[in-house]
Amino acid sequence: MFRKTFDVLYDGQHTGRYRWDQLMKTEKTHYGSLFEINLRRAFNDVIDDVPDEDYPLDYRVCGHDIDCKFSQKLNGWMLPPECFGHLLLVATANDEQGVWSLGIVRASDSNRRLTSNRDKKTQLNPRGVLQIRWLFKNSPLLPNVLLSLDDDTVQKILEPKGGQGRIIELCRLVTGRRIGRNTIATVAQQDDYMARLRDNGHGARTVLRDEGYLIAGEYKAHREIARKLGQPEPQAGEIVSFRVVPAADDDSNTVELEGRRWRVARPDEPVTEPAPKLPTTKKSE
Repeated sequence: MFRKTFDVLYDGQHTGRYRWDQLMKTEKTHYGSLFEINLRRAFNDVIDDVPDEDYPLDYRVCGHDIDCKFSQKLNGWMLPPECFGHLLLVATANDEQGVWSLGIVRASDSNRRLTSNRDKKTQLNPRGVLQIRWLFKNSPLLPNVLLSLDDDTVQKILEPKGGQGRIIELCRLVTGRRIGRNTIATVAQQDDYMARLRDNGHGARTVLRDEGYLIAGEYKAHREIARKLGQPEPQAGEIVSFRVVPAADDDSNTVELEGRRWRVARPDEPVTEPAPKLPTTKKSE
């Protein structure tokens, strides 16, 4: 949910954005509302709607009224008077650090500051922060691939003017890692972004084959190839790119393709012949 909310705000396919600091202030403020909506949808079997739209709190869970609060910083939650005395579902997430937390606390008199701002909002006091019952604390956020790369690598990926060229650079420079659909959309910035990967004469699979690259997709046969080669297995909507070379008889982690055995190339190992073609497969396979 946190990853999805970040990606919706970045809207990388149309903006090319992938970092929190690229958002406008109003967009950052909107994160909390989007997160509340996504959480409600994800736990529809547990979370109930409040009695009416004018009701001041967000959810009803097992008969308990709960207000959902998000802040990128711990204890940055702003508490309006209408939530005083009620349970709070407090959430925080940091895309750069790659962590998220979710906890429960009551906005009681003893847990919140007595001072307030002009909007009569206040925050948890030190005791209140200690009273948070963490359901998840500093749990790993699904990775933001572009954010995890150094600036020079990102610049090389985004340098080509066309989406096809950028996708080729992405697959060339980011190897041995699961790359999700949203990253591909952000780099391509096109409606048909997944088509940039195709083995169709000018897609990434065709162009990079001469350099020894295989680009495995979500298909069962592709996942099996990645597993045998000791690479991460791409999940739904993901790819994993890696270079291969012919394998010797005593090599481990090999796979047979086009009648020969192959292994993953070492980082600085030269590639002297094209990679084999991946099996042709349908979506359901």
